[in-house]
Amino acid sequence: MGNDMAEAEPTAKRRVTIREVAERAGVSMATVSRVLSGNHPVPASTRARVLRASRDLDYVANAHARALVGGGRKMVAVVLRQVTSPFYAQVAEGVEAEAASRGWLCLVGTTGGDPQRELEFVQLMREEGARLVILVGGVVEDDAYRERVAHYAQALDSAGARLVLCGRPAPDPDIPALVVEFDNEAGAHAITGHLLSAGHRGIVFLGGLPGNTALDARVAGYRAALAEHGLPPEAAHVVDCGLGRAAGHRAMTQLLKETPDFTAVFAGDDMVAAGALRAIAEAGLRVPDDISVVGYNDIPLAEDFNPPLTTVRTPAEELGRAAVRIALRDPEHAAGAHHLLGTHIVVRDSVQPPPQAPRDAAPDRPH
Repeated sequence: MGNDMAEAEPTAKRRVTIREVAERAGVSMATVSRVLSGNHPVPASTRARVLRASRDLDYVANAHARALVGGGRKMVAVVLRQVTSPFYAQVAEGVEAEAASRGWLCLVGTTGGDPQRELEFVQLMREEGARLVILVGGVVEDDAYRERVAHYAQALDSAGARLVLCGRPAPDPDIPALVVEFDNEAGAHAITGHLLSAGHRGIVFLGGLPGNTALDARVAGYRAALAEHGLPPEAAHVVDCGLGRAAGHRAMTQLLKETPDFTAVFAGDDMVAAGALRAIAEAGLRVPDDISVVGYNDIPLAEDFNPPLTTVRTPAEELGRAAVRIALRDPEHAAGAHHLLGTHIVVRDSVQPPPQAPRDAAPDRPH
């Protein structure tokens, strides 16, 4: 599949015909049709020539013609960074559940954050006739990403398919893509306000990743809440450690050694919070007695943390369901549409007012 899609001009709309593929491969149009449908035996060398010609010409069978001959697939593809993340898993589960309820198939691909793997998966799903391709999760929105997504959207649109950006904004409102996301900034503003209302003023944001659309929005909400409570800009303390339990553990361990004057931690997601909780316990400190901790996403395990975690509930499964439901409900008007889902705080046991005595004046605890 190579880099054909990345190199194609996003504005090129002329559809390559089956006749051109046949001429390139040196076979009849009927042979091309048999190869691409997969319904008839074809010699391996002939099949290879046809597939090579199709790739070289960036050929995708007409979606309507494919449906007429029974080759159309009611198929949704969801592309994730990883499936081990509880948040990604919940979104994928929502996509699958909504697709299954309509008799559609759902395919899941993971990229590990590799743009080339993402490109190849999107191209494969385009060639296989997926009607929807859903990209999930926040990204670093640089020029390369903006160009890549524009290519995806245009290429899928030309094949009669739809690109859905799930949990991330569209880099350009004019590209033919549907956006379904939740309000990261509002959720972060609310959970920071919860800590401020409990009396905290030294609040650290643990889990920044500059350029990442989701985390930048959470940092913006955090900073806005501090400002609204009259705190100066320098009161914000953002630790850019990224996401994941290991990252949270490392950053929290370092923070406890270097910064003694904070009383609360806003973790960029619940897995960062899990790592932070472990580091705090290893330092001989207690949550929430010594330090309050909040998270983001409300993964299923959050209520089983020690202590149960106060966090922001994001509608992860509903995000996946809505991506399929909205795209299929009105496919002609889905392109360029933007749908924003809400969030809310789930209050558990990881927050209380800050301790009266600073931690460095507290009684010694075993380490």
